[in-house]
Amino acid sequence: MQKATIQLETLTCPSCAQKIEGAAKSLNGVEKESVQVLFNSSKVKLNFDDAQLSVSEIEKAITALGYDVKKVQVKTV
Repeated sequence: MQKATIQLETLTCPSCAQKIEGAAKSLNGVEKESVQVLFNSSKVKLNFDDAQLSVSEIEKAITALGYDVKKVQVKTV
């Protein structure tokens, strides 16, 4: 299991945060209860199984919604 912290360029509204949260939770391999979208700091935090999903696939899901990823940190949990 990996823990990702994804810094976004900007997160402009609470509904944007909800959109990102829903997209992240829909990905196979994401631990649904771990998903946190921190609106004020423009960060997404989540745990994922790297045997099922890569961090680049998570990034693609976020960028497909129209949000730019600035930086990603991954740690083993």
